[in-house]
Amino acid sequence: MDDKTRTELEAAAFRGLVEHLQKRTDVQNIDLMNLAGFCRNCLSKWYRAAADERGLDMTYDDARTVVYGMPYDDWKDKFQHEATDEQKRLYEETKPLHAEISGHK
Repeated sequence: MDDKTRTELEAAAFRGLVEHLQKRTDVQNIDLMNLAGFCRNCLSKWYRAAADERGLDMTYDDARTVVYGMPYDDWKDKFQHEATDEQKRLYEETKPLHAEISGHK
């Protein structure tokens, strides 16, 4: 497979993941972090880091709008719930397994 085709497939897979996460507003970021070690914010940070690597001017809020499908504050107001003590405990317990975020600022 050539690089162009690979990149197109990877981009399509990313768009599919983002679309799925936009539909699954019932799934909280802390649950994603606890189960998979990454969340919507991680995807946003990776997206912004990729833009930075290409010299594109993009803020973290711009990247989160791409991933969330709306401004982050709007998503939080509509869909985010307070984390339970158990979710917080599991988050701390699984920290060593969380994604390393390039370009994290």
